[in-house]
Amino acid sequence: MNKILQIFKIKDLRNKILIVAFLLLCFRALSVVPIPGVDVSKLQEFFSSNQLLGFLNIFSGGALANLSIVMLGVAPYITATIIMQLLTMIFPKLKAIYYEEGAAGRAKFNRLSRYLTVPLAGLQSYGFLNLLISQNVISQLGIFDTIRNVLIISAGSMILVWIGELISEQKIGNGISLIIFAGIISGLPNIIRGAIISYNPTVLSTYFTFLVVAILVIAGVVFINEGERKIPIAYAKRVRGMKMYGGVSSYLPLKVNQAGVIPIIFAISILLFPQFAAQISTIISQDFALKFNELVNRLFNNQYFYTAVYFALVMVFTYFYTAVTFDPKEISKNLQRAGGFIAGIRPGESTSIFLGKIISRITLFGAIFLGLIAILPNLTRMVTGVTMLTIGGTALLIVVSVVLDSMKQINSQLVMREYEEI
Repeated sequence: MNKILQIFKIKDLRNKILIVAFLLLCFRALSVVPIPGVDVSKLQEFFSSNQLLGFLNIFSGGALANLSIVMLGVAPYITATIIMQLLTMIFPKLKAIYYEEGAAGRAKFNRLSRYLTVPLAGLQSYGFLNLLISQNVISQLGIFDTIRNVLIISAGSMILVWIGELISEQKIGNGISLIIFAGIISGLPNIIRGAIISYNPTVLSTYFTFLVVAILVIAGVVFINEGERKIPIAYAKRVRGMKMYGGVSSYLPLKVNQAGVIPIIFAISILLFPQFAAQISTIISQDFALKFNELVNRLFNNQYFYTAVYFALVMVFTYFYTAVTFDPKEISKNLQRAGGFIAGIRPGESTSIFLGKIISRITLFGAIFLGLIAILPNLTRMVTGVTMLTIGGTALLIVVSVVLDSMKQINSQLVMREYEEI
């Protein structure tokens, strides 16, 4: 309670929170501005019958189901980020920009990701509009109307990316994650209202099960997010001029879940890609597009296939994102430059191999946890037939992770101000 009061007593921090709240309200306002020519009843029916799109709709805060100008949310930017990070493994120059040029290199990398977001947003919006037309959710569009809607939707996605960057500049949380967080939270009133309306005393165990699972997921997320392996680091004594440096010990914290919620977001983006590709393929051939679309729908409507692919993608992206953000060779070089070493391990290549083995082992637990959380609702529905937990696991995971990250950033600013006052 004292922390909360302290936050609002500090003018600079209070202003940052108000700016973030205003920007998130702008996102919510944009999410209810629809594009023309929408049949609401058909749209709601279509989203209720399509699990993956219904899932994505949660993260867009209902913007997708409303066919708003920001219906794609930040999905194109996330897809662009995935592609750029994959390219770092192919092009050494791009990898050097990301790892070796510091903050300036990261800024350049993000700028390239934004450039790539524009064509991806255009392709995704075109594919999604074609998907809705093929399902008779919206009427057939002419060339002018198609180009207009694609431009509007693409512009909406870029506006959200810009809002996300403005939020990140306030240093109280990641902007993209907070936009997704706001989208999830905005759906809570409808979920609660639906639970109250459909309340049945004879299935009280269902509500109790939901509550227990939610508590366990929250506890598990906090435990995994805060879990870390501390590698002891010693620093050799060095004499420079008349002063002696080093001779102290510290530790290198290796988090169990280095990747956070990014693997799940990446996995969702990849799962959406085949559906958009099937619609975009109409440019090549109508017959091919129909067959491709039928195949995609058959595969993704199979719960067992969908669950297995989802779990595998989360596992793969957990390792992939950890490899991108944590490079043992770079850590080893930095330790060696600073005169640090791990007891019993030679500096240089041996240290790099040792750190690689450790991070690989602890990431396995983080990857399995994220994968299980992601497919927990699917497993529950397949085993019990309960539809209430369809999105519970992943939504709770993202909400709790974003809240923890924002709390840490706010707390670090409070500590910094306390230090400055001393």
